Amino acid sequence: MGNDAIKEVTLYSDGSSLGNPGPGGYAGILEYKGKRKEYVGGERQTTNNRMELRAVIEGLRMLKEPCRVRVVTDSSYVAKGINEWLPAWVARDFRKVKNPDLWREYLQVAAPHEVRAEWVRGHNGHPENERCDFLATREAQRQKEQAHGA
Repeated sequence: MGNDAIKEVTLYSDGSSLGNPGPGGYAGILEYKGKRKEYVGGERQTTNNRMELRAVIEGLRMLKEPCRVRVVTDSSYVAKGINEWLPAWVARDFRKVKNPDLWREYLQVAAPHEVRAEWVRGHNGHPENERCDFLATREAQRQKEQAHGA
């Protein structure tokens, strides 16, 4: 295998919102050959699904070259959107689709990559997903405190 072999990356992601809508957080872990990079962010007023999707978008944005990406998520919305629903949504220009802004952004950042999503049951002892859940929830809490002028 030469240096031109496509890199295989795993992206673990999670999103959280306190209230739907409410203050939210997202987090992810990018893993490549045992090396990991964590990232986290949030918004003052958002939904759980938006944070789940934002976590994937921000992870893909961090990749510097085309990769084969396995997205591990406990969001069936994100997993099915990526694996099944997107072609039909694109065909009808996202009419009657929630979060079209984020799905369009996803398509842009995903374009150079081969992305497959894998759904895992949440809170099921999966260490990377538990870590993402912890970080996303902590960030949502931070957003809530900031919003209330703590």
